[in-house]
Amino acid sequence: MTPDCACPQNFPDWHQRDIDLGGELAHILPIPMFLHMPIGFEAYVERQRQALARLPLRERWPGLVLTRSASLRGRIIRLLEAAVCPARHLEFLPSPFHLRGYLHQGDIGTISAGVRHIQQELLAEGRRPRELYLCYLTCPLCNEQRGGDKILLLRRWVESPALKKRITAKAG
Repeated sequence: MTPDCACPQNFPDWHQRDIDLGGELAHILPIPMFLHMPIGFEAYVERQRQALARLPLRERWPGLVLTRSASLRGRIIRLLEAAVCPARHLEFLPSPFHLRGYLHQGDIGTISAGVRHIQQELLAEGRRPRELYLCYLTCPLCNEQRGGDKILLLRRWVESPALKKRITAKAG
């Protein structure tokens, strides 16, 4: 990692795992987007980092930012250790908040195969895929030193009794 880089030094091993972040404290900052492309992403990440530095809160994984895109307005989320603080933009994630992780080796232009893989696994298990979160683990400044481009894909999912019933009916 270079001195100018804000990439996370360490990150959770969520590759091919289901996790539940329900009830976790998070700093959630809205970010403008244009057709799912963030506008001023680095500036908003730095603004969020500075806001957290002023608060008596600690990040679970410093520098790990979950990015959720949308058509016009997305969100960036940082997970925090449990604490009580009346600051703005702090929320507890809804419970349950199930995610399926996948560590993608490559840049943003090649994530479609990873996203498709996660989605097919979830559907085969009778779970309905919801929103997608991206966690950029390397940047252009540090990707050569850290083994190339890496993006942690996190797909939120919910149980779907109707989908499970349809899958069991096909199998039986």
